[in-house]
Amino acid sequence: MFRFKDYYHNEVHLSFEEYPFSKDPKHVWVICRYGDQWLLTIHRDRGYEFPGGKVEESESPDDAAVREVKEETGASVSKLTYMGQYKVLGKEKTIVKNIYYAEIGEIIPQTDYLETKGPILFDSLPSDIGRNRKFSFIMKDEVLVKSLMKVTAEYI
Repeated sequence: MFRFKDYYHNEVHLSFEEYPFSKDPKHVWVICRYGDQWLLTIHRDRGYEFPGGKVEESESPDDAAVREVKEETGASVSKLTYMGQYKVLGKEKTIVKNIYYAEIGEIIPQTDYLETKGPILFDSLPSDIGRNRKFSFIMKDEVLVKSLMKVTAEYI
């Protein structure tokens, strides 16, 4: 297990074990690959980030991950793999998110991407994400770094 502070100085616990913090997490985060590219979304307020969001009452976290990718990027997930979880001990509440790796089959343009401006593809992620204002705070801590290490070691 890894422990560190996030962009807002909240304590974060990260584990690549099977459901270490909750069997019923309420949030998901999906690292997406479309061919040889990284698929992110452009959040209207936060900037570039991997898709993710809340698990709705009637769905599983896996279903939420597939839905969030589709809503935020127009992409269809061809393969979804659970990677781990992280827990953010916030000042007002604790959030647990499942982390997934998704292989994307296709991207279909949509007229509405809800709270995002749609998909953006990167051949490689820039090394200055932590200082780059175009990227969301969600992309600026060790969850991203450690998760990308795992993805590149095990899935790419």
